[in-house]
Amino acid sequence: MPTLLITHPACLDHLTPRGHPERPDRLRAIEAALEAEKFQTLAREAAPLAALETIALCHPMDYITALRDAAPDAGLIHLDADTAMSPGTFEAALRAAGGAVRAVDEVLEQRAQNAFVATRPPGHHAETARPMGFCLFDNAAIAARHAQNHHGVARAAIVDFDVHHGNGSQEIFWADKTVMYCSTHQMPLFPGTGAVGESGEFNTVVNAPLRPGDGAEKFKAAFVERILPRLEDFKPELIIISAGFDAHYRDPLANINLAEEDFAWATKKIMDVAERHASGRLVSLLEGGYDLQALGNSVAAHVIALMHG
Repeated sequence: MPTLLITHPACLDHLTPRGHPERPDRLRAIEAALEAEKFQTLAREAAPLAALETIALCHPMDYITALRDAAPDAGLIHLDADTAMSPGTFEAALRAAGGAVRAVDEVLEQRAQNAFVATRPPGHHAETARPMGFCLFDNAAIAARHAQNHHGVARAAIVDFDVHHGNGSQEIFWADKTVMYCSTHQMPLFPGTGAVGESGEFNTVVNAPLRPGDGAEKFKAAFVERILPRLEDFKPELIIISAGFDAHYRDPLANINLAEEDFAWATKKIMDVAERHASGRLVSLLEGGYDLQALGNSVAAHVIALMHG
């Protein structure tokens, strides 16, 4: 079975203020990187629109419709200091969630071995009823819930290696014993959550914070010593990666010094757990990554790992 790439041109129509790091050029950089000959065997699909009822697996319907109704006819509106909507934002957010859900369907119905979803806006900062940190809907959380509700997955895990802590994913699953959330991230840094002691009501939240200036050695230790053993014990039937590439040394928003090969290493380690417990079933969703060269190169390394293990 092939690795599946899901994206959609509508995700370019989510516009942000001039100079904003989360910009359409991010997807263009990824698209250019994945046009190389070594990616010709990828299966490719367009991200569908998520049904509002599917997004409501994680977010209240009144929150969803309020965002829909807030979308401007022209220009931009600000939901908070970091998070804006343009006329194309709501469709892009529906495509981002819909792409995550389609990836789960394709992988769990054995039409793809694994999948990478290159969409925006990202998702892991969106809490149950609060947009923040460039995020409107928590795509990884929606994907996990969809896997449970529609495919009978008993235990899903989200592994988040974005340099920022996924406060939204943690909040949504804080009191849920059926979804494990694991994160490496820089601390201190936005959004301020993700301390080691934050472990959830059922000890299914695993935080492995890194200090500014840390590099591959500390990142790999966080996986080997904290995250991978907990995943092994949890035995997930599906793993979802919140794949942010802003822990790269070139990234302007943080101070962790990873390179492309470190993301490939983490990808392979997560795939190993998926092979042992989930028949290899893994879905990866784009989160952050704001230096265009680093983003394109890191996504390429990540997808090569997904394709070849």
